[in-house]
Amino acid sequence: MAENITGDAHADEHRLENVEEQGEPGGPLWALANAGPSLREISALTAEAGLSELAEDGRPRAVVVAGVGTAARTGDILQTVAGPRCPVPIFAHRSEGVPGWVGAGDVVLAVSGSGRSPEALAAAEAAARRGARLVAIGAPDSQLQGVAERARAPFIPVPRRAPALMSLWALAVPVLMAGRALGLVPVTEADIAETARRLDEDAERCRPTADSFVNPAKEMAMNLAGTVPVVWGSSPLAGVAALRFGDMLATNARYPAVAGELTEVGRGQVGLLDGPYGSLVDRDIFADEAAETRLRIILMRDDGLEGDDTTPEPDKRRAEAIIELAEQRNLHLDIVNAEGGCALERLASLIAVTDFASVYLALAHGFDPRKVPAVAEMKDLVAGS
Repeated sequence: MAENITGDAHADEHRLENVEEQGEPGGPLWALANAGPSLREISALTAEAGLSELAEDGRPRAVVVAGVGTAARTGDILQTVAGPRCPVPIFAHRSEGVPGWVGAGDVVLAVSGSGRSPEALAAAEAAARRGARLVAIGAPDSQLQGVAERARAPFIPVPRRAPALMSLWALAVPVLMAGRALGLVPVTEADIAETARRLDEDAERCRPTADSFVNPAKEMAMNLAGTVPVVWGSSPLAGVAALRFGDMLATNARYPAVAGELTEVGRGQVGLLDGPYGSLVDRDIFADEAAETRLRIILMRDDGLEGDDTTPEPDKRRAEAIIELAEQRNLHLDIVNAEGGCALERLASLIAVTDFASVYLALAHGFDPRKVPAVAEMKDLVAGS
């Protein structure tokens, strides 16, 4: 039987006036506000895990990041921060076990926020059987830690203070530092410090006590209310941020977001602009009266770093084309620009505010992001089958 679902189909901005309790320890806004401190903490814990041993056997043939949900996104982050010139293929593996080709020449990073994900556990066990180098990342005193200890593999304990969905950086940093130990990712201590500072600053801007007119996350949430969000990233890095926002909108706010990277969506998803939620809805975008549901495009734009010759020159034409197409069809489009001096900080600049926006949109509808009945029921049904 389905659980009772509280909430309202219509978003109410007044609900955002008293959400301080969501910023208390354990609340979703608290978890996001602590992203910076969490990043610093996990960086220190990872430094104690002895990852330097990973490099003793030389460069791996391939790196597999095994996990589901947010854990799987850490594989996408490692891949995009490593960049297209990375000398080793990096795979985000979302099924139980590991690919059939994995062997002694490879590295497997098994990631699970709870430390009990069947997919991560099976991947860790399979890696150990096949003689692959293994690193396990998850909750302390968990099943995953037990597998790592039996395999005599490094284990990085991730303090479990919030659901995995709200713990992206705590899971991603150990993956990135493992990549650095293997010589695949140019992430420095300064990069980590600057990224943590960026997360601190965005948390301050998006704090619960800040009114909507000075809080970019509340403003974005109310702009998205009653629309079909379409989130597109202009580069591989921005594409990861777009997919993350799609995850957060679906889980927290229960919104059916469409997300992807422009190089791919330009050959398919862009057709949405001419559909029943796009240009076929005939209305004035400045009209005050209630309107039919329409698309709202969030363009995550990353034009790359000036003077960076380690990655290909970003293709800005698709971003400019989307802006022009949206304008021609009277569709609302918001741009989130990547900022920062390294790939990790630029990614954080795209993710931080949109993470908060997904929670504020949920709260505006009266939803509690910590309680998602369909997710809990899905897990129960799968476990009982």
